[in-house]
Amino acid sequence: MGWFLTELFTWWNGQTMGTRFYTWRKGERVGTDEFGNIYYRTPDKDRTAGGSPERRWVIYNGYSEASTIPTGWHGWMHHRTDTPPPSVDYKPREWQKPHIPNLTGTPYAYRPKGSIVGADHRPRVTGDYDAWTP
Repeated sequence: MGWFLTELFTWWNGQTMGTRFYTWRKGERVGTDEFGNIYYRTPDKDRTAGGSPERRWVIYNGYSEASTIPTGWHGWMHHRTDTPPPSVDYKPREWQKPHIPNLTGTPYAYRPKGSIVGADHRPRVTGDYDAWTP
């Protein structure tokens, strides 16, 4: 019963009932990434004759956090490439780095020197700055 209420009232926790129904009716599963996110697209028969682009979407494993989409899948989701990563033809570029999740709000977030939550203190002003006076 808990999953039913979660899908009915929350959009940030995986998928809603509307997304589940639409995926059931029109979705064609393309693949899964290393984080458990599942990727779908509309099959060719469901696209209009006017040439509307293929609709692509992801159902997140857990909270809906866009930074959990790896590089190859991001390119496919945004129609940069027509070849999804699990395909045999997919070859990552040499400049593509491994995925790093968004660390904002975690203890591992970047905190520059002088930050309020950082361990270091802000360096003293050296006199190279003069305050503006009207």
